[in-house]
Amino acid sequence: MERNVGSLQEQALKRKERLKALRDKQLHGQGQGDGEPENKKASLEEATEGRHRELKLRNYTPEDKELKERQVPKAKPVSVEDKVKDQLEAANPEPIIEEVDLANLAPRKPDWDLKRDVAKKLEKLERRTQRAIAELIRDRLRGNVEELAEVVGVLGLEEGDSD
Repeated sequence: MERNVGSLQEQALKRKERLKALRDKQLHGQGQGDGEPENKKASLEEATEGRHRELKLRNYTPEDKELKERQVPKAKPVSVEDKVKDQLEAANPEPIIEEVDLANLAPRKPDWDLKRDVAKKLEKLERRTQRAIAELIRDRLRGNVEELAEVVGVLGLEEGDSD
């Protein structure tokens, strides 16, 4: 058990060293173990020191004269009145609807959705009904033509007898 704990601690230390080396590599742009010359390493250190010299003080009022030179002058607020006016004008759009359709304002009947769903089926039934009615009318007309033919035939026979 102690061996496992010791090996886990060793592995954790190795991992920490590798992570530290990766962080250093990312910060400096190149790894320290890349075999770079000593003068390059020294120039990197000077560059990091140079970055610290470019200190700009925005919110801190220093007492030291050298630091007072690095203090950034206070920024003056920019006038935003024009921008605010434009945004307010854009927020108040002109009314688009000129006419009010009373059909849209009236509440719908409770069964409107059922009627909507059944509308296609009703269209099919309506077509079938119209066909059936047309066929019935044709049958009646055929029957009337036959009756008419019979009546005309009977009349023709009676007229033919008188000749």
